[in-house]
Amino acid sequence: MTAKANILVIDDDANTLASLARAFRLAGHDATVCDSAVRALELAKADRFDLILSDVVMPGRDGIALLEDFKAAGINSTIVMMSGQASIEMAVKATRLGASDFLEKPISTDKLLLTVENVLRLKHLEEENRDLKKRLGRHHIVWASPAMKEVMAQVEQVAASETRVCIRGETGTGKELVARTLHEKSPRRAGPFISLNCAAVPSELMETELFGHEKGSFTGAASRHTGKFEQAHHGTLFLDEIGDMPMTMQAKLLRVLEEGEIERVGGDKPFTVDVRVVVATHRNLEEQVRQGTFREDLYHRVFVFPLALPPLRERREDIRVLAEHFIKQLDEQNHWKSRTLSSEAVAELERYPWPGNVRELRNVIERVLLFENKDEIQPATIQRALPQSTVSASAASNPQLAGALVRGILSQRVEAFERETLLAVLKQNHHHMTNTAKALGLERSHLYKKCQQLGIDLRAIRQSE
Repeated sequence: MTAKANILVIDDDANTLASLARAFRLAGHDATVCDSAVRALELAKADRFDLILSDVVMPGRDGIALLEDFKAAGINSTIVMMSGQASIEMAVKATRLGASDFLEKPISTDKLLLTVENVLRLKHLEEENRDLKKRLGRHHIVWASPAMKEVMAQVEQVAASETRVCIRGETGTGKELVARTLHEKSPRRAGPFISLNCAAVPSELMETELFGHEKGSFTGAASRHTGKFEQAHHGTLFLDEIGDMPMTMQAKLLRVLEEGEIERVGGDKPFTVDVRVVVATHRNLEEQVRQGTFREDLYHRVFVFPLALPPLRERREDIRVLAEHFIKQLDEQNHWKSRTLSSEAVAELERYPWPGNVRELRNVIERVLLFENKDEIQPATIQRALPQSTVSASAASNPQLAGALVRGILSQRVEAFERETLLAVLKQNHHHMTNTAKALGLERSHLYKKCQQLGIDLRAIRQSE
């Protein structure tokens, strides 16, 4: 049998109950027996059964009526009906009421167990499908900006190949999410997606995490351990923060990438693995190669197709759609009432530099939802949720974070200056685009693009004047 199941058997014949219960228990299942529809409904309400097997013809309330009772009570166990007086009409009615199968008595033990196994396997597949949809929903990439449109076009371009991809971007930009998307869009989608954060594993444990170990290979190795490469066989292995991998392990990783073979720690022979490796880093690998902290030969192995993820401050068009996505996701996850963002609240979110990128945005939105009870979220709640004091303190001791904040602030000020200048020159030239372009030393097409980037609605300006 595929798995242990909790089964309820309903029949008015004591011998049938005893025989079926014994068959199920010998096969490794738990079986509860019942001789009436009324008692069966009570049991089904009190416990969760993977499978309910019920006779149709019983004194008092019959099996068809019991099916109606189950449906009315919202019991969603898989139900199989059985009868020695079966008819096509009876089978059709039972199926319409939710029965998964209809068996004719007498039933051989082999046929009964095969039917149960098939029913349970189908139930398992349905649960897996629901779980997959939930996971895909959690890992869905949300975007609206031209920058992310270009990234997603590159993902589509490279996903179907076996090309090694190096995803680059700041912390929190969604590198693992892009790696999962590459996997889901690849021919390996039916295989596993396994991830390992190289920065989170101590150097002395990195080899056993990647390649596994044999029982007794070192003190504390009480059993065989399967490494990430072996777990990812026929699938994708995502190595996050590859720039933090120790030099000794870089040489061993290079050998695996070149030969497609691994050897467990304590093993006596290598074996082949079929794995697509995708890596990611927030570091400058080229600089690490120059400094001698990252092997040049490994760099050329993993840096075949680079994917650069822009920080959130450089794709502000995504802030609204991401925030709305997180609001919906968190409201559903926590069974909260639905809420929306006011336009002023969106503007407040767009002004912030987001040094923690998309991950920070999600955390802020979760705080906002805890603070805000009204249906529409206001800017004051956004201001309360933004970690301004924390960010300032962190920036003082973190040059990288401070740099991100400064770049964000400067970017906003540059945009504001460009917008004011453009509006002034447009007004001087009576919104004549050719003359304005000449005055600014720009191509006319470039001027239109710049107006679009800065949110200048030329039609609205002309109408207002």
